Amino acid sequence: MVNYKDLGLVNTRDMFAKAMKGGYAIPAFNFNNMEQMQAIIMACVETKSPVILQVSKGARAYANANILRNMARGAVEYAHELGCDIPIVLHLDHGPNFEVAKDCIDNGFSSVMIDGSALPYDENVAVTKKVVEYAHKYDVTVEAELGVLGGVEDEVSAEESKYTKPEEVIDFTSKTGCDSLAISIGTSHGRCKFTPAQCTRTADGVLIPPPLAFDVLAAIEQKLPGFPIVLHGSSSVPVEYVKIIEQYGGKIPDSVGIPEDQLRKAAKSAVCKINIDSDGRLAMTAAIRRHLAEHPGDFDPRQYLTPAREELKKMYMHKCVNVLGSAGHALD
Repeated sequence: MVNYKDLGLVNTRDMFAKAMKGGYAIPAFNFNNMEQMQAIIMACVETKSPVILQVSKGARAYANANILRNMARGAVEYAHELGCDIPIVLHLDHGPNFEVAKDCIDNGFSSVMIDGSALPYDENVAVTKKVVEYAHKYDVTVEAELGVLGGVEDEVSAEESKYTKPEEVIDFTSKTGCDSLAISIGTSHGRCKFTPAQCTRTADGVLIPPPLAFDVLAAIEQKLPGFPIVLHGSSSVPVEYVKIIEQYGGKIPDSVGIPEDQLRKAAKSAVCKINIDSDGRLAMTAAIRRHLAEHPGDFDPRQYLTPAREELKKMYMHKCVNVLGSAGHALD
């Protein structure tokens, strides 16, 4: 058993309380490798933002659970080395079952998500409650989900979204004891969050997605005043990264994300954690493709991963400062 406190990590409880009071959201950035982790910590130290390092089941399989745990320990030490001991959470994203959640808790995670959203309601309640009961023995916080997000990311996929039902949230949170609730109000996983038919298209071909269902969010807030709400699938899929990728040989048609002004509006509400994964993938891929096209003789991975890391850092800083509003709140 490895306790997250021995790694220098924190859970989300105080972090979320401060975010709701301050009208901002904590960035939850997914990572799979060293360069992503370095960029996240550099960006959050420079902007003085608290941060959630998110790891999916697929990321643990890719990078190895022990390596990722020690990378989280390294992230804490790296932030200290850079001059600011920002609060850092290590969080399981979309835990598929009790066994995976337990394994993460036993191996130093300070927060876990149990995603029973695709299950019948009573089964979602049962598995969430089981994870909560185990996690709370070790002061690990638990995120649950009601409603279904469409799209595909890692091993999570659904053909269509199903909005969270406000009439279910009181019963669900009281029965499960979860610490935060991921809801569905129109965000979606992956780089194609909406079909072209769901969007309007500008004269220069840019897809404009439908707005988020802020009425559903408001109804949930009314039912659960002061309860931490989470948004998944909240990458904005920046047009500039899509253009760079396609300019240098990539093919990612009909890419469309969540407008950043809508995320900023959500961050001023009870939404205190916003998940961003695809934007990091796009920023890294765009920088690598551009570098290799402009420097065809380079073959040392450091030559193309260095500019990729810098582009990631720039993107993460922008999210903290201009989108989530978390900059400056690390030492609250």
